[in-house]
Amino acid sequence: MHESILCVILYISMACPGERILALTEYIHAVNLSFSYQNEPEAPQVLKDVSLSVEKGSFVAVLGHNGSGKSTLAKHMNVILLPSGGSLFVNGMDTSLEEHLWEIRQQVGMVFQNPDNQLVATVVEEDVAFAPENMGVPPEEIRRRVEEALRTVGMWDFRDHAPHRLSGGQKQRIAIAGVLAMHPDCIVLDEPTAMLDPRGRREVLETIHRLNRESGMTVILITHYMDEAAQADRVVVMDSGTVIADGTPKEVFSQVELIRSAGLDVPQTTDLVHWLRTEKGLDLPADCLTVEEAADAVAKLFS
Repeated sequence: MHESILCVILYISMACPGERILALTEYIHAVNLSFSYQNEPEAPQVLKDVSLSVEKGSFVAVLGHNGSGKSTLAKHMNVILLPSGGSLFVNGMDTSLEEHLWEIRQQVGMVFQNPDNQLVATVVEEDVAFAPENMGVPPEEIRRRVEEALRTVGMWDFRDHAPHRLSGGQKQRIAIAGVLAMHPDCIVLDEPTAMLDPRGRREVLETIHRLNRESGMTVILITHYMDEAAQADRVVVMDSGTVIADGTPKEVFSQVELIRSAGLDVPQTTDLVHWLRTEKGLDLPADCLTVEEAADAVAKLFS
């Protein structure tokens, strides 16, 4: 079976020597990706030789302080920006090739920090319909998609409301619904909770997790909140345009000193366990993330 797949890939590679082929086990794949906002040799690089893969259906949090390059990386995934060096592939398509632009933007939906920047209509239902209308989707299908998207984010009862009268969390869920109506395979959220109160953050995060869990949608969450990143399947930490840590939340947050060197903090439980290990000499596992895990570890130590 594996030999057959390999033969197919080799055949395609020989048949299309001008195309760069990527095995489709990786949905998003960056290879030595570099970017500068100025096309000059001495211009500072915002991204520096970033190599990163995201599997289809996974939930990945990209963590970093302001200026770390995480939002710039996100914009490459939706082809808002193009690489200055290296390559980025989406579902096997090279983002630098213009013929792939429209298809990539249909497959990868983008939700930004400020929902007001994505709301374009005076009625919620019309706003969610905007993208599929521009894609040329038939009216009957648009109506079906709008209802499906609004029900998915829990906003169907607000379909006749004016978006500007909604709360921040509700606006962000409408923005997510607008992306869902495009039927993307992947959704990239660039700090979607940064401008929200705790209730709004909770509403948006619950929606994101449900999309990943129930629909199998690939989710890439750009954030600087430790608790949000800790809920992902995988955490990627960026600093000064490079990836400095990549792994499960337990693997990443157990590297307390490395995370702090990037100007970030760690979850409170991890911080407490680290203090007990380094200052009090207690033999506790370094990868405790939750209160329950820490309590069990302490109880086991003293039993």
